[in-house]
Amino acid sequence: MLAYSVCMTTTQELTEGLDDLPYNVFAKACPSRGTLEHVTGRWGGLILCALFEGSLRFNELRRRVDGVSEKMLSQTLHALERDGLVHREAQPTNPPRVDYELTPLGRGVAERLHGLIHFVEDSMDEVLAARERYDSARA
Repeated sequence: MLAYSVCMTTTQELTEGLDDLPYNVFAKACPSRGTLEHVTGRWGGLILCALFEGSLRFNELRRRVDGVSEKMLSQTLHALERDGLVHREAQPTNPPRVDYELTPLGRGVAERLHGLIHFVEDSMDEVLAARERYDSARA
């Protein structure tokens, strides 16, 4: 297992001085909150990481992200495209062919998400043990 150092920081420490920044995710009206929601929502991160592996067509992406409905995949792709993270390429063929790929901005986000996903996967034995202890203590 890989060793990771954890930086313990309070919310106050994170927000100090952020009033001077053009965007502050901790501010209710900041547009960065919407993008963060799209990236970290139930499907956004999985879609970005699936596309990190390469360009995919809609149905390929749906099969890769097991459990996502066609409607949710479509809505999430639209949101990620609007945020400039995903590029949609429609080719004028019969039937129409649509490919999705990451933009450079999307690739940067997906790289960071990949690290988080690998950390979570590598830590699952600890997480499952913690859940078991928690459930046993409350049973």
